[in-house]
Amino acid sequence: MLKARDMAMVASLGKGLAVVECFDQARPRLTIAEVAKLTGLERATARRFLLTLSKLGYATYDGKFFALTPRVLRLGYAYLASTPLPTVLQRVLEPLSAELDESVSASTLDGSDIVYIARASHRRVMSISLAVGSRLPAYCSSMGRVLLGALPLAAARTRLQSAGRPKITPQTITGLEALMAELARVREQGYAIIDQELEAGLISIAVPVTDAGGQVVSAINCGTQTSRLTVTALKRVVLPKLLAVQAELRAVLMASGRS
Repeated sequence: MLKARDMAMVASLGKGLAVVECFDQARPRLTIAEVAKLTGLERATARRFLLTLSKLGYATYDGKFFALTPRVLRLGYAYLASTPLPTVLQRVLEPLSAELDESVSASTLDGSDIVYIARASHRRVMSISLAVGSRLPAYCSSMGRVLLGALPLAAARTRLQSAGRPKITPQTITGLEALMAELARVREQGYAIIDQELEAGLISIAVPVTDAGGQVVSAINCGTQTSRLTVTALKRVVLPKLLAVQAELRAVLMASGRS
């Protein structure tokens, strides 16, 4: 039996959004059969949604493969335009990146992933290109651990349990209890450091961003290569600057009344 809140849901909209979310950097072009498998939809249903997206200009179709078009960015822009947070974050990340001569970013938590909502990059630090809208697994990223650490313990555990936690590098922590211990450490010290857990040669440090009510609304980080900075240098040189920006953002968000 449907719950009362489910009665108001438009199932077809949910299915259509699931089809859009199938496409990512690793899967930019998909067939009907692939979309059906990824979404769990019947092949005929997936076909109708894909053709509708194509008709509306949100996707292209070459007779075999579908691919999203830039028109899809309108959906993401609606979020960016409806909240000042990404704009505020971008405004402070730009000078921070220039000062450090490193890449700095901001993200929010979406399920078991982090989603980049602002980024200022002077260097490419990962083998993949990161930009606003990019997603990374939360369990092995510095911003992810900050955001997971801000959740109630039971909620953080649930998200980690439901997420795939592959051992990406030899340093990647994947055990549930080990990760919960890491989250406890992050909550206590107020920052998270990732030492080559997400990619060999990559280290990063992140701190939370809180709103006027003291709630964590985002995380900001600095990522770099081990050939440029050590973990010790991250804590000594970068952390104070991140904390200064953290304080600046809190003051701005309090002044704007964001809660």
